[in-house]
Order: sequence, then structure tokens, then C-alpha cells
Amino acid sequence: MNAKYLSKYRTQSLRLQNWDYAWNAAYFITLCTDKKVCYFGEVEEGVVLLSSLGVLADVLWYEIKNHAENVELAGFVVMPNHIHGVLVLNNPNSVETRHALSLHGQHIGQGRFQNQGKNSISSIVGSYKSAVTKHAHRLGFTFKWQAGFYDHIIRNQESFNKIDEYISGNPKTWHDDKLYVR
Repeated sequence: MNAKYLSKYRTQSLRLQNWDYAWNAAYFITLCTDKKVCYFGEVEEGVVLLSSLGVLADVLWYEIKNHAENVELAGFVVMPNHIHGVLVLNNPNSVETRHALSLHGQHIGQGRFQNQGKNSISSIVGSYKSAVTKHAHRLGFTFKWQAGFYDHIIRNQESFNKIDEYISGNPKTWHDDKLYVR
């Protein structure tokens, strides 16, 4: 790629380099709406009151386990302009996949794994975002996600517990949230 255009047309990946996002792990995911528009509802007295789009986003999140293999759903909340959820990949072949990718040098960019596959975090999140958008538009709603998503690989039980508490407590701290918009 011509370096002249690198910073103009391509943003650096937020993903951890040298990590295959199909590997077994728990992943804390945050998806935001475009321009932080509160499509999903509002928060009153620490309780999320979901709009029709919020209900759609909620229902379709729980459908993930019916469309992706070896995925468990943990903490999840729909907020007015974003969602937080934990996806746990539990693929019995993950160790073999990691070994095979390492041996065959399937890296791109700065050590990023190319094989994102059908059951990677990117494909699962992309399918979820696509389903919400498709059904929202089919029902006549105006809706758009922010491009990309945020992720954090949860590395131990203590971190998992803190993230779970954060997710369940998010509606109570909505007015202090960095994604809060009036």
C-alpha cells in the first residue's frame, strides 16, 4: 500500500496484534450507535427503558448462540446508544487452530492473524450488527451503527467479575458514562 494514503484512508486496527480472535477466551465487546444517537431507549432512575430498536438489539444478541458455534453469552446490557456484552469462545479445536496458524505464517500487517474465520469475534459481531441493521430497516426504522467496535480480552476471573459488575451497573451510572449524551 502506498504510504502516502495510509493515514488518509485507512485507520489502524484497534485489535491486539498477534492475537487470533477465534481463540478461546472471554471478550468484552462494546458496540456504539453512529454519532451516539440514542436509538435504543433511555435510562430513568437507573433502569433502561428500551425502545422498539432496543428490544430488537436485545433479542438479537441472545440469538448469537443459535448462529455461531461454541459461543457462550455472559453479561450483557443495551444502553440508549451502545451495548456491552461478553462473548466467550469455547472451541474445542482452538489449540490446534492456533498451532496451525503459527506454523503456516498466516499473519498480515504487524503480525495480525489473517484467518478471522466464521467463528471469530469479528465475524460474530459483524453478523450481529448486520442483523440488527437489516431488521431495523425492514421495520422502517432509521438506524446506523458506528463503524467497528471495541473489544477487551478478559484474561482472568477477577477481570471477568469486574467487567460483569460494570455491565450490570451501567444503567445506574448512565449520567457519568463517557457515552452519555443528553
